[in-house]
Amino acid sequence: MNRNRFLESIRKILAGIILPIRKKKEEWLSNFRLSIVFRISIGYLRLLLTHGILFMLGFFLIFMHTEKLAFDRMASKVIDLSIDQDKIINPYRLQGIYLKVKEKETEKEIYNDISFIPGPSMALFHEIHTNLDSDKYRLVMDEEKNIVMNGNDYIAIFQYDMTESYTTFLSLLWKLVILYLFIVYLIIRKGKKRDIKLFEPLRIMSATANRLTANNLHSERLSIEGTKNELKDLANVINEMLDRIEVSYESQKQFVSDASHELRTPIAIIQGYANLLNRWGSSNPEVLEESIEAIQNEARAMQDLVEKLLFLSRHDKKTLMLNKKRFNMKTMVEDMVKETRLVASNRIIESPILEDVVVYGDKQSLKQAIRIFIDNAIKYSEDGDRVTILCQNVNGDCVITVEDTGIGMRKKDVYHIFDRFYRSDHVRNKNISGHGLGLSLAKLIIFAHVGKIKVRTQFKKGTRFTITIPKRRY
Repeated sequence: MNRNRFLESIRKILAGIILPIRKKKEEWLSNFRLSIVFRISIGYLRLLLTHGILFMLGFFLIFMHTEKLAFDRMASKVIDLSIDQDKIINPYRLQGIYLKVKEKETEKEIYNDISFIPGPSMALFHEIHTNLDSDKYRLVMDEEKNIVMNGNDYIAIFQYDMTESYTTFLSLLWKLVILYLFIVYLIIRKGKKRDIKLFEPLRIMSATANRLTANNLHSERLSIEGTKNELKDLANVINEMLDRIEVSYESQKQFVSDASHELRTPIAIIQGYANLLNRWGSSNPEVLEESIEAIQNEARAMQDLVEKLLFLSRHDKKTLMLNKKRFNMKTMVEDMVKETRLVASNRIIESPILEDVVVYGDKQSLKQAIRIFIDNAIKYSEDGDRVTILCQNVNGDCVITVEDTGIGMRKKDVYHIFDRFYRSDHVRNKNISGHGLGLSLAKLIIFAHVGKIKVRTQFKKGTRFTITIPKRRY
């Protein structure tokens, strides 16, 4: 427990020191506009230099180890020669091998040609200097071996004078450094060219994106020729994003165009009747009455269209507010059935199943959505047709069914009935009024309540909409 607290304290201290330094570093670097190629080149340079130091250190260790092995071979020859001659002989003193031999048990010294005394230590080696000829420091390594002569055990202590090897390495080192720096220069230069070629698609993507406008959105796309791996994936993702933007943009254009078209007709009618009133309305009661009625009807149609457009606009802007609360759907559906029977007296309105089911939602919005399905059932059916309205409690879920025996829909129309302003050619030919916004608006309301809509239809046989609003899960 104490260990964990200690580690946590260390972590907090390091975070308090390192994070501010890193933040200041990032803020300082943010003042400079450094290209990706330059950053990668700097990264390469840093790695090459740090690994170059490791390479030189490794080369030094390997070189000195190789030299030591050569001294070990000469030391083995000294031992073999001494055993064969039954006396100590060191013919390699001039080659830098010095020897001291003493008895193993008594530690009595029987041979010593070592003329160095210990000095400051350095890593794996001992720096010692001669006490006779010079006071210069020499790089020496100690090695101890056991030997047997005349049946007696001895300890042989060798000293390898590796000063010349070290000097040889230093003479090689600056040449290696120059060669390595030249190689680093070539790598950075070639790597920079390769990086520029690698990131060329990014430059092309940037230039293409800079040319994009609303006028050429349908034609300009990022080229993926020559790109590989992540850059190709990035280009594909951006192209798919542009496709979605284009679809959304075209949808908005179509929406504005359709709304303008839908408003143009009632405005033209109102203007025509206004002109008619201006000419003959004051003297002709029939023209006056007809004009007022037509203007009122078109004004109501325009008001209905504008309200639907405002609803859709609020939804698109994510500003649509729903006042949700718990209520019994059966009561609301019963009222709607009564209203429908009064309004559509020439249709057979049936509601054989109306069950109690509590719903959590916006009562007015749900009533508006269900009213749209009922109005469509009446609008797209004929006198004497049957309209069935059901409200069922299915495992706590509210299932509303609106079914009619009207004109039905073709298969190709089913896929578009929730599109804004969509109306099938069959409906237009029958001169049935409408704007094509009702079902799209109803879909938004149902989906805002996490509901589902199922459609089943048969051309000239009728249509059934099944709306499911799930039970609220706590």
